[in-house]
Amino acid sequence: MAQQHHRRRFRAGDADRDAILQVLNEAHVAGRLGLADLRSRQESALHAVYVDELPPLVDDLPEGSAWASDHGSHALAASRVGGSVDVSPAGQSWTYTVMTGRRIDVAPGETVRNLAVLGGDSIHLGAALGPGVTLILEVPTFLGGHTLFVPAGVRVVEETQGVLGGNTVRRKAQGDGSQGTLVLRGRQIMGGHTVRLERP
Repeated sequence: MAQQHHRRRFRAGDADRDAILQVLNEAHVAGRLGLADLRSRQESALHAVYVDELPPLVDDLPEGSAWASDHGSHALAASRVGGSVDVSPAGQSWTYTVMTGRRIDVAPGETVRNLAVLGGDSIHLGAALGPGVTLILEVPTFLGGHTLFVPAGVRVVEETQGVLGGNTVRRKAQGDGSQGTLVLRGRQIMGGHTVRLERP
């Protein structure tokens, strides 16, 4: 009687799902996915239980090819033999906020690269900003956004691209630059950030 080989399947983690959401977001911004298709694939990604369910969601997208070359083969290998998968984009340190939020205190010399999907963090920048400091945050959003707290005197520069979204910079939070400059970058799709003055 022939022996049957059972292929082990390993469960996907939040980082695996978040990496796919980033690819889908980029494809939508590039015009490759309509809103209905985007939402359908996002739902599939968010509900994926196993790692090998994720590559089919992006294998027809150029952005997915880049993901697959960096992570897809490793993800499938992990689903077969076990192990963890690093889904951070090569050479960058990205974090993802999906349907949740947390407090982040940014230290001097640190920066933030974060994709917010259906959620957002409370990011406190008082320690990272100061006279002569320019801090660039790469913070794309999809149906979400962060609340950014800055000290008095910080100049806020928006270099984001909005699609039915955008940032709100509270009047008291827009300073003269005496305490540094905060530059916001990233695409905002039906979402955006709020910049507030940090209270003592």
